Amino acid sequence: MANTLKDRVRAATSDEPKRTEVRPAAAVEDGTEEELHAAERAEGGATTDAVLAWLERYGEHFTKALPSHVDRGAFLAAVRSALPDLAPCTPASLLQALLACARFGLMPDGRHAVIKREGRLASFVPMYQGYVDLMYRSGRVGSVHVGMIHAGDEWNYEPSAPPPLDFTHKPGLTLTREQRGKPILAYAFCWLAGGARSQVVILTREDAEEIRDEYSQAYRRAVESGRCDSFWHTDFDAMWAKSALRRLHKVVPMSTELVQLAKADDAGDAGKVQVVHAPDEDAQALADATAAHAAAEGSQEPVRAAQPKKRAQPKRPASRKTRRRKGRGRR
Repeated sequence: MANTLKDRVRAATSDEPKRTEVRPAAAVEDGTEEELHAAERAEGGATTDAVLAWLERYGEHFTKALPSHVDRGAFLAAVRSALPDLAPCTPASLLQALLACARFGLMPDGRHAVIKREGRLASFVPMYQGYVDLMYRSGRVGSVHVGMIHAGDEWNYEPSAPPPLDFTHKPGLTLTREQRGKPILAYAFCWLAGGARSQVVILTREDAEEIRDEYSQAYRRAVESGRCDSFWHTDFDAMWAKSALRRLHKVVPMSTELVQLAKADDAGDAGKVQVVHAPDEDAQALADATAAHAAAEGSQEPVRAAQPKKRAQPKRPASRKTRRRKGRGRR
């Protein structure tokens, strides 16, 4: 069983299969993480309750991580519904992904956040509704608007006009889907708590594709592997809208929590373990592991040891000849 965060991170990112004896669910309810997950895979999801019981051992950490307004029972209920699809994930990555989700107070319900599986690695993915929730919580935003303009909609964008006349959008709600057409633009803006309105961020489909191709490592991995199962593949429009919302950070003051959410989002997309909220006893282990990694695998150039300072040698007394010459010079 992995005892430190360093061990769990190594287990989460290792591709080497581990030999684990598969036992029935009833026999592993008090077993190790790997035994629980082995039984989960063998019985096709029959041990979801056993995996949840293992997660509840960390109930104190979830309680500390969850904001006060989020009910722990409701959070674990959302986790329970997501567990069957996450059974093949390593326990370390699953625990860290769920703790990251709890840290931001977002439900892993597919609307606010998702715990996504890529191979054996679980990662926390905030959806655009999760970003909206955190913007409201910051207290700096009065309302947030994210939308898609379809080809049949009425809209106008005039950046030089004063707000709110610079942007208008009238969705063709009475039109059929075919008449309304496909989305052509995604937009996002917000009204600030003081009454002012932010700049409107507008992204074309081409803009979204450029963001996807340049920044999404998950999309590139999915293409290279032939799976084509990244969110950019399965839910392009939602990622398009989310990209417009994330662009608001350039024109709207963002809270520290929102900045951290974006960093966690990027780390998950890059396939890295998201150590956003770690238990106190693991924080030092993470620091030690990072320091050890830097020392072992960082710069390969030899480090020169600091040379001890040379001790000052005592001055030797001047000879009689030297004293006579100095005496003549003074005259």
